[in-house]
Amino acid sequence: MEGGNAYKAELYDHAVGETVSPTAALVTAEPPLTATWWSDLRTALSGLSTVHTDRTAVRQAYLDRAMPNYLAFLGGPVPTVPRAWSTAHGDLHWANLTGPELGILDWEGWGTAPVGYDAALLHAYSVGVPPAADRVRDELSAVLDSESGRFAELVVITELLQSAERGDNVELVPALRQRAEEVWYRMIADGAGRAQ
Repeated sequence: MEGGNAYKAELYDHAVGETVSPTAALVTAEPPLTATWWSDLRTALSGLSTVHTDRTAVRQAYLDRAMPNYLAFLGGPVPTVPRAWSTAHGDLHWANLTGPELGILDWEGWGTAPVGYDAALLHAYSVGVPPAADRVRDELSAVLDSESGRFAELVVITELLQSAERGDNVELVPALRQRAEEVWYRMIADGAGRAQ
């Protein structure tokens, strides 16, 4: 093609329903999702986490470099080596989910990430609407309330604080910083409890 760009796209499947939100982050209200939708999401994430792949969604070198810089406001050392990795979608946010039947879109970034990464990402994109964030925490508590899930939250918060510097989802920054403090203090308390 002279002087222009050519693009190729492949259609794997038709998505049903509509995206839950037109934007990655929720900005107005908790979406009206059914118990079945949430159950299907938990099942999908659980199944995905067991898939073996050589693809990478999150790199350890990035964590080593970025986490201490973007979480310095916590006032202590930030762990940079997660205990467990699994396969993740890698971009699980509200504009990549459909309803009323669950559909998960935009798979080009899938690969290995810290355990709980997808749940942590969906939660982080919900913090601007506290009832929605609470719902995500309730529905995905099995992973988010674990040591790995808390680490994944710090990873995701690091990524979103960095992207906010480029102007993305700036409105989430205060809530993300608050959530990072909550997670960090919980990790410290859990560590102190194990040391006794």
